[in-house]
Amino acid sequence: MKILVTGGAGFIGSHTIIELSNAGFESVIIDNFSNSDISVIKRLEQILGFPVKYYQEDCNNPEILEQIIINEKIEGVIHFAALKAVGESVEKPLDYYRNNVTSTLTLLDVMLKTGVTNFVFSSSCTVYGQPENIPVTELTPRQQATSPYGNTKVICEDIIRDTVASKVALKAIALRYFNPVGAHPSGLIGELPCGVPSNLVPFVTQTAVGIRKKLTIYGNDYDTPDGTCIRDFIHVVDLAKAHVAALASLKEKESTSSYDVYNIGTGKGNTVLELINLFEKVSGQQLNYVIGERRAGDIEKIFGNVDKASTLLKWKSQKTLEESIIDAWRWQLKLSSNAIV
Repeated sequence: MKILVTGGAGFIGSHTIIELSNAGFESVIIDNFSNSDISVIKRLEQILGFPVKYYQEDCNNPEILEQIIINEKIEGVIHFAALKAVGESVEKPLDYYRNNVTSTLTLLDVMLKTGVTNFVFSSSCTVYGQPENIPVTELTPRQQATSPYGNTKVICEDIIRDTVASKVALKAIALRYFNPVGAHPSGLIGELPCGVPSNLVPFVTQTAVGIRKKLTIYGNDYDTPDGTCIRDFIHVVDLAKAHVAALASLKEKESTSSYDVYNIGTGKGNTVLELINLFEKVSGQQLNYVIGERRAGDIEKIFGNVDKASTLLKWKSQKTLEESIIDAWRWQLKLSSNAIV
């Protein structure tokens, strides 16, 4: 199976390229590098030991997409490409709706036109909003999204579901994953935010090496054990393997039209302060952090039940939060020592 990976040079996408190769899939990347760095391609090639096929193009362009799918004989698509910062989406909602929703519509149009039937969509636990009960299952009702970013994922899920319901030849899985952290154990690829990080762990590691003067914890008055938000932090390699499991599941399906959703996480939550304390323990670094106001769009606490993925996809997370932090810290040290170019 030859797979087109949109946003394949990004954090999750690049790790998925490696796991696809390990599982015997062939990958082609399309990425406009608006939120990733082209140097990732070279480092992927170092890990894999062979050239990586990529196109520096925008997946909002239907002509380009169609040309790539036909020329490369693509049989399946994993769709990562999206704007993804919760806080920024509150400030720039139209950018998020325009990019995230339009790219999914464009991709589905081209897939149906070219006869590509296997589709894995990068969704998010943000579709649950602030759930009434945790852990959430796939049957937990989706609440009002707390950010435009989260709402784009809700809308895209609905578009995919309705497309499949129209009885077209499309087998689709939406993976609702939680908070990816960590880096590849080689230390050659990891989270590489453009500008100021919007995610917690890269901000933690950048603060520890002095790139950021301080880390702000957004709120310590939530209804949690220490007042800080609870998240389900999953190692990015485990998350990448979930996409491979989803593709394998689609490949085995006899029906020509299907849609399903899966939670992808560890099944447990940790507070922001717990993660910070664990980082200080494993790194030996004292973090300069302050307590700030709550951030617009943030969910108080969420983690997921992942029994469905374990049972039906035969997938389960393997790595601990400590391993995730160690890998992320190794990656940051390599970046800071200019060992990564």
